[in-house]
Amino acid sequence: MSTRPRVRAPELVGRGWLGTGGETLGLADFRGRFLLLDFWTFCCVNCLHVLDELRPLEDRWADELVVVGVHSPKFVHEADPAALAAAVERYEVTHPVLDDPDLQTWQAYTARAWPTLVLVDPEGYVVAQYAGEGHVHAIDALLADLVPRHHARGTLDTSDARWPTPITEAPHGALRFPAKAVALPGGTFLVADAGRHRLTELAADAETVVRRIGGPARGLADGGPDDTRFSEPNGLCLLPDDVAAEVGYDVVVADTVNHALRGVRLADGSVSTLAGDGTQWMPGDDSTHLSSPWDVAWWRDRVWVAMAGVHQLWAFDPRTGTVEAAAGTTNEGLVDGPADQAWFAQTSGLAADGDRLWLADSEVSALRWLDAEGTVGTAVGRGLFDFGFRDGPAAEALLQHPLGVTVLPDGSVAICDTYNGAVRRYDPATGEVSTLARDLAEPSGAVVARDLLLVVESTGHRLTGVPLGAAGTAVDGFAHTTQRPVTELAPGSVVLEVAFTPPPGQKVDDRFGPATQLVVSATPPALLRAGEGRDTALVRTLELDPAVGDGVLHVAARAASCDADPAVEGAACHVHQQDWGIPVRLVPGAPTRLDLPLGG
Repeated sequence: MSTRPRVRAPELVGRGWLGTGGETLGLADFRGRFLLLDFWTFCCVNCLHVLDELRPLEDRWADELVVVGVHSPKFVHEADPAALAAAVERYEVTHPVLDDPDLQTWQAYTARAWPTLVLVDPEGYVVAQYAGEGHVHAIDALLADLVPRHHARGTLDTSDARWPTPITEAPHGALRFPAKAVALPGGTFLVADAGRHRLTELAADAETVVRRIGGPARGLADGGPDDTRFSEPNGLCLLPDDVAAEVGYDVVVADTVNHALRGVRLADGSVSTLAGDGTQWMPGDDSTHLSSPWDVAWWRDRVWVAMAGVHQLWAFDPRTGTVEAAAGTTNEGLVDGPADQAWFAQTSGLAADGDRLWLADSEVSALRWLDAEGTVGTAVGRGLFDFGFRDGPAAEALLQHPLGVTVLPDGSVAICDTYNGAVRRYDPATGEVSTLARDLAEPSGAVVARDLLLVVESTGHRLTGVPLGAAGTAVDGFAHTTQRPVTELAPGSVVLEVAFTPPPGQKVDDRFGPATQLVVSATPPALLRAGEGRDTALVRTLELDPAVGDGVLHVAARAASCDADPAVEGAACHVHQQDWGIPVRLVPGAPTRLDLPLGG
């Protein structure tokens, strides 16, 4: 662990608490235990990864550690207390959550990225801060080192185990937080019933349950409909008849939290695993592990996968069983161009239309496409921090975290504009965006059913029909830029340093080459006169152009560490990684250093 001055943890301030039985808590309520603050926002797939990573840590250190989620939202919708309560229930968060809509606690702890983890000791001092995912093993090692010390000093009190307070599940009907749906040949609909970790087949009325496959608990198991298990399934893709007959299953499922693709044989409801084994792909992994596949679509003789967890598109060949990255660099953002150079941002919806694959790119609030020539383009959307609700010419239109996209019979594209509670329509012929329906409950997918667009209302726990013949209306709603605190930096030379200290008992792993990597870019690109690009050192001098003014620095850092004991066979190795998007303002006399914590 790095040596640092002892810093008192700031007070926990926000609008209210969830999971405390209505009790308002302060830092003093956690005195005598270790406190792990998880700064998250429910739009962020990396934050969702961390929620799952934390579950075994919470179990192992249940007597010594309390985890508190600090929900500091990115999007306007996420600041709605009802939306936050639904997200806490959906993602089965059982620890206390502080609602921090104005980012007060976020700023007090100098968080600059989602997710950020801060460990506070039983005396109320900050002992470590981590940005990004993949740090739970480091926190576990640090607790194993610190818990005996605090036991010996008498500062650790495990007698009062008031938390966690379980979140009570609200009553729902046939579905619970459904994600996507697909029309089956017999006129029924197969729904990814994500909140109950199963698939539900509904009759032609889109209400009556025909059968269920899997659930209700999380798991990864193959077999018949009663034995199989999923974990928050999302996307569904019906294979062409000839392909299904050849491979022995009809539907491909994006089993998101299991990091897997599953195959469903409709005749008997049996399920098999096609790719992935429950292990999340991480940088440096040369296997075919997956990372939060969110949607799937049949296009150009393969199943295309929105690999939301690594900001890429992958392709799966059912005939050979091969799966591979097909587009995207793993950097998060909005960059068009050749597929292998494009940047995506948590792509969550796919729809094929001839020579074009349409994409709902949620974190950049964008409608994008990949064409048959391998070029990525953007129809609607501006970047990571700009969103809103505005119709009109595509260059002026705005979305808010869309999760679904559907091609309509007339060739236009329906967008499930999730955080605006709307279905929007983009017409490629005119370049215009209009609104088909409003006041929906987090629409996340849709399927054409005769004269209706059947919309999956995720937090409404239902499917709702929107007439296809309805004329779109024009909405001039709002434009918004994410109000994250701006970091003031001096124009000219600025030293960027990403701090990384290996966890206790580990060392930097450089056996197979450099153990670290740093990638820097900017929006607009002209903000950086020098310092852009990729290198192995975690310290770099940037040259910021005062003529450009405000902008965003995009920083991606990675470090690898392994068990330090040479006597240990098969030493465990871990990759630590994080992407930052840091709004900056150039001010004469401002700091000439930018320090970012990767871990330690």
